[in-house]
Parts: sequence; C-alpha cells; structure tokens
Amino acid sequence: MLKENKTLVEIDLMNQSGFENETFLINLLDILKSHKSIKHLDLHVQGIQPLSQKEAHLIETLRNYEFISHLCISASDVSRNLTEALLHASKEHNTLTHLEFYNSRVNADDMAQLQLLHNNGNLIQLTFSDQPRWHVVLEEAYKPLHKVIPNIPIDAGWSQNGKTVAGDNREGYSTNQLYWPHGLFVDDDQTMIIADWRNERIVQWKMGDKNGRVVAGGNGKGNRLDQLNWPTDVLIDKETDSLIICDRGNSRLVRWSRRSGTTQGEILIDNIDCRGSFMDDQRYLYVSDWKKDEVRRYQLGDKDGIIVAGGNGKGAGLNQLNWPTYIFVDQQQTVYVSDNNNHRVMKWNKGAKEGIVVAGGQGEGKALAQLYHPEGLFVDTLGTIYVADSWNDRVLRWPKGAQQGTVIVGGNGKGAGANQFNGFRGLSFDRQGNLYVVDLLNHRVQFFSIQ
Repeated sequence: MLKENKTLVEIDLMNQSGFENETFLINLLDILKSHKSIKHLDLHVQGIQPLSQKEAHLIETLRNYEFISHLCISASDVSRNLTEALLHASKEHNTLTHLEFYNSRVNADDMAQLQLLHNNGNLIQLTFSDQPRWHVVLEEAYKPLHKVIPNIPIDAGWSQNGKTVAGDNREGYSTNQLYWPHGLFVDDDQTMIIADWRNERIVQWKMGDKNGRVVAGGNGKGNRLDQLNWPTDVLIDKETDSLIICDRGNSRLVRWSRRSGTTQGEILIDNIDCRGSFMDDQRYLYVSDWKKDEVRRYQLGDKDGIIVAGGNGKGAGLNQLNWPTYIFVDQQQTVYVSDNNNHRVMKWNKGAKEGIVVAGGQGEGKALAQLYHPEGLFVDTLGTIYVADSWNDRVLRWPKGAQQGTVIVGGNGKGAGANQFNGFRGLSFDRQGNLYVVDLLNHRVQFFSIQ
C-alpha cells in the first residue's frame, strides 16, 4: 500500500514499536525515498549502534533527503557520524525540527552542538531523557495540554527588583527590541512568546538571550495571511505545535504553525474583536470580545462558539462586562475575566448566567480593595488570583475569598526603574512560580524570581 500510494504528504510513525528490525527499517526508508510527495515523516527508531546498517541508512537519509521532521531515538549508542547527520538535517535542510533521545548515550560535545541549534530556533523540540520513552510518554499523557499550572505557596514572595528578559527599555523594530508589547505565553522551558503589538509580530524569546526571533507576522501592518495588525495575545497549542494569535486589528483569531519555514497563518475565527485568549485542557478555545463585551468558548473548527461570560450588553451588572481583556480558565472550566472598565475581576462558573466579583469591584482607585483597569490575569491551583493592576502599576495577589489584595511587585509609582512599571498588559508564571510581567510603555518583559 505504501509503495503504491504516491500522494502521501505526512506520515506519523512516532508511536509504532520503534523499528528494532534492521531490515524492515532499511526497506521502509528505501520506499519513502521514492515518494516525491512526502514532506513530513515522524519516526521512532530503536537500538541504533555505530557502524551498523541501520545507522548507515539513517545517516544517508538524513543527509540526502528532506522528509524526516520529527525523529525519536531510543536505546541507542549515538555516534559522532549520526550527530553530524542530525545537525545537517536541521541546519542545512531546515526540515528536522523535533528531536528526542530516550535511554541513549550521546557524547557531551554532541549534546552541546544540538542544544545550540535548539537555542537558535532550528530545533523547536530537543529532549534528552535517561528514561525509556514509554515511561515519559505515559507521564506526558497526564499533563495539561495548555501548560503546567504551578503550585504557589499562599505566603510566597518575589524579588522586588525585576530583571529585563526581553526588550531593552526602548521602543524599536530590531530583534533586541519590543514596541508596546501586550500578551505573552511562557512555555515550560521558560521560552517566552510575546505579542509585539506595534511591531505587528509575534516574537519568541528564550531565557538568557539578548535577541528574540520573529515567529509570526513581521511583514508590516496588513490583513494578508503573512501579516498581523495589532496582535494582543498569543498561546501555544502543543498538540498541533502551533501559535494561536489574537489579531485584534484584523478582527480575527489566526493560527501559525511553529514548523520551520512557515511563512503565513490561517484564519480560525473571523469577525471577532478579540483581546485575550485561552486554551483549556480539553483544547476548547476561549476568546474575549471587547466590542461585544463577552467571552465565547469554541471547539477548534467552530466559528460560532457559545457565550460563557457577559453577552448582555455593556454594563456593570453581574451578567455584564465592560471591555473584557485577558482571561483565565481553570480545570473545572471556570472562566475568570479582567473586566477592564468595571475595574474588577469576574468569575463565571461553568454554565452560570451571571458572574461573581472576585477582585476589585469597588470603583477605580488604588486602595488594596480596588483595581484600576485590570489587564493580565493568572489563577494558581489554590484559586489565588494574580492580576496586573495596570493603571496602578502594580501586581496584586488576591487569595480565594479575600476582600482585598496584597501588592507582590510594583506599586512604586510610574517609571522605568527595576521596581517600577509604566502601564502594563500581560502577566504569567513559569512552572517554578517565577513571575513575568509585560511592561507596556517601557517596551520590556520583567522577570521576578520567586523567593
């Protein structure tokens, strides 16, 4: 069947038995080489030894053909020759983007060279594990698809002086600069994905790097599929390895693959004035619409969705919102909304007809019971709310059921100091509980380590 079918574009053999049989693997690779249509092969190979026929055929395929995009190597002895072929396939062919090693021996120098490709963005995924692959896959099956939510102690503190980890405090278009950044997504390895609003682009910034890398847009303001217009939020869909972007100025939600060589996105939802987005563990999408004052939940492929918060006109009633911005959804599909012009955070239980005020709601102001145009929002496993109190230039922690919050960073007046903000948008935490804040008018992302 495989030999006769000349129209295949993608083949996923990642979850097959590992192709221990040398003859079978060699025959498979020989058949695939004759397929001009195949662009992406996900392959798991087990038991590779130096100078074996299995290794020789894999090296020859990696060097001379461009269809292996995701390779898992397990229970193997990885030689220098095989490493060079892997480097060639990723760096020169630009096709190998995902590479995993399980229970395999890899030389330390070779690991360092592969890590450099990962840092440079050639390899989107690079995994080294001493465990058998089946054990790691079983663990991954129980992790949320969206991201790991940290367990943050209720009395945790953070460094009061932030460290700039993206941008250089000046507006600009260079790869080391941001221009009015908005939302961000922090991946499990501390990689930041930032909606660079006025630069009409999405930037990926690895922890410790001086420069970011444009991963979507960056082709000027416009409505072409390779352009963005005022992007306000971004998230990673790990199952499809793609970015989902609130393209606010174009009134659409778009998806861009993270595969190397991607030059344009696709429209998921149009005619929506989106500001914030979230994906829950069941891969439902939640999007806030600031013009309709509502939040809708969508199944992927559905363009209509259902209202899960607001949708009753602009107002301050418990069933209303006024300019909803960022949102957060917990594992019970409870929706939390930064209700910006009502200066409050609302909680809408699944299926509820009205929300509950869980932070603010006492009018605009800077008392600890008040918020002033809240933006970025995060809820930990204890139900503690962390909110970017934008016009007060501070981040508040609001324990579940509390009548007021406490300032955890900021609150030192508007400015560009390490302990100050100047109007800000998104916030997030990594899996260790470190805090990331998008400092809008200082054109930077600030990092506050948990103490």
